[in-house]
Amino acid sequence: MNPPSPRLAFLASDRPEAQKARKRLTKLYGDAAEEEADVVVALGGDGFMLETLRRNLSATKPIYGMNRGSLGFLMNDYREAELVERILAAERAEIRPLSMTAIDLDGGEHKALAINEVSLLRQTHQSAKLRILIDGKERLEELVCDGLLVATPAGSTAYNLSAHGPIIPIGAQALALTPISAFRPRRWRGALLPHNAKVTLEVLEPRRRPVSAVADNFEVRDVATVHIAEDRKRKLAILFDAGRGLKERVIAEQFST
Repeated sequence: MNPPSPRLAFLASDRPEAQKARKRLTKLYGDAAEEEADVVVALGGDGFMLETLRRNLSATKPIYGMNRGSLGFLMNDYREAELVERILAAERAEIRPLSMTAIDLDGGEHKALAINEVSLLRQTHQSAKLRILIDGKERLEELVCDGLLVATPAGSTAYNLSAHGPIIPIGAQALALTPISAFRPRRWRGALLPHNAKVTLEVLEPRRRPVSAVADNFEVRDVATVHIAEDRKRKLAILFDAGRGLKERVIAEQFST
């Protein structure tokens, strides 16, 4: 006996090719309301996948993406045929987001979630000066840099990789702490942290050297202190075609040339 077909909700980015794909797919497979669907199909690039995951932080429905954008590490190849069969056979990857609490120079508190990374970035030509504490213990008194980021395993192949940070296999229960253009100490390349580590980043000389904090694409300007930790209350699910799961993609990325 065949399993019942999942109810699919199709979401598309603003790109014309994504909108056209949505029209074709809804004619072939119908289009359930998002709140009633068993699986949400995201049509776009990685940015739209992150946006779709954030939309489903409460519902925690599995997301199956198909690439109709420019970048597609988190997306499956676009094919219209046998979509239900692909979804039923898909591999499931579960990820947990990062929770960011940023305190600005006026004492305001800003909270956001990040699926890929939380980044601290200099706002002017002046380098940032940061103090790093892990679980309340000072680990680096002063880092002079363009920025610093904390990346999840799912995000380790994104901005973190571009900053020469390590690729973390899914399920490794680790976070990457990666400097961006470190000037002093020049040879510091970052650290791998336990997934339950609590990271505190203090901005030194914040008015002379202003710094912004970014949780994926949510930005807070002129921050003084940023607290980052894995959100253990939320778990997100992404579906990948059989044999092309996130674990395989992370491993393959390390051997790409």
